[in-house]
Amino acid sequence: MKKINKNLIYRLVILGSFLSALSSCKKDSNTTPTVIDADGNVYHTVTIGTQTWMVENLRTTKYNDGTSIPNVTDGTAWYALSTPAYCWYNNDAAANKATYGALYNWYAVNYGKLAPKGWHVPTDAEFTTLTANLGGESLAGGKLKEIGTTHWTSPNTSADNTTGFTALPGGDRYDGGAFGGVGSYGCWWSASEIYTNEAWLSVMYFDSSRVRFISFNKQKGLSVRCVKD
Repeated sequence: MKKINKNLIYRLVILGSFLSALSSCKKDSNTTPTVIDADGNVYHTVTIGTQTWMVENLRTTKYNDGTSIPNVTDGTAWYALSTPAYCWYNNDAAANKATYGALYNWYAVNYGKLAPKGWHVPTDAEFTTLTANLGGESLAGGKLKEIGTTHWTSPNTSADNTTGFTALPGGDRYDGGAFGGVGSYGCWWSASEIYTNEAWLSVMYFDSSRVRFISFNKQKGLSVRCVKD
């Protein structure tokens, strides 16, 4: 009798361990990993192919070493910059920070500490890898853009967000200091420069399924998405 009880207890222990492990696995599969920046902002992440991306645009006001990034609101001063800076669209953090994140000039990107530790601003080649995994530049935008017209201007062509990337139309700040484009397009800096005064960026539009890769002046204020190291 004692032998039977011991065997029964052993089997129950094994069964309990298995059910506990199974429960843990189920919990993990439903949990979206997150990353925190120097300001304490929390970002969700998504894995697309071999890359892991943030689901939201960066909105930190500090580098990952705690150093503050200058917030430049004046358009004339912005246009004259050759040093790092950020701003909020229309200089209105209350209306735009949570949804669209910050706009950074490329000098802030090039500083090397804009992304949270363990992450980085993607190179042009990494953006190209992303679009290649989604059927190429002509189709990738639809798979990356947020669904619907809450933020995107109608018709938000082909947007199905099958990747979970949730690209948003945060617009930009022109190198002249003016703002434009919220709702119509989203622009994201890469870490790759092409000329002394220009760097590569990617753009998605409300009326296209395409992702375009173009270069523009480094003074331009654009959104930033980070990719895991």
